[in-house]
Amino acid sequence: MSSLEPRVFATHSEEETIRLGEYLSALLPLQGAVLLIGNLGTGKTTLVKGIARARGAAEADEVSSPTFPLIHEYGEPPSVFHIDLYRLETEQEVLTLGIDEFLDRHALTLIEWGERFPQLWPKHTPSIHLEHQGDDLRRITLHL
Repeated sequence: MSSLEPRVFATHSEEETIRLGEYLSALLPLQGAVLLIGNLGTGKTTLVKGIARARGAAEADEVSSPTFPLIHEYGEPPSVFHIDLYRLETEQEVLTLGIDEFLDRHALTLIEWGERFPQLWPKHTPSIHLEHQGDDLRRITLHL
């Protein structure tokens, strides 16, 4: 992580998480990787809905989890890539996706479960950590 202090947010609903994604979009780099870290159901894809909408790449209802296709592209040309590494077991499986090509494009690449393969990302890759705090409350921490 960089020397910047993490920024911590709380959301209480899906709509608040989408709006936070819209806000965070302006703080994220225009291109490169951002790791989305959190257990199943913490709102990673919901946050992506806001980021993609803020970047004009897709409406929130067009964004879905890429768990089975592994990669979704949003925008024309794509300005947001959403990658889910949950089902992959090895670094070699991740590399077969052509991950380095995504990171070289002029687009933001949002990677769920990327923390499982830390050796693949530059040392100071930004990350967003999501965690349940009870009921609908989520704590979301941005590390730039």
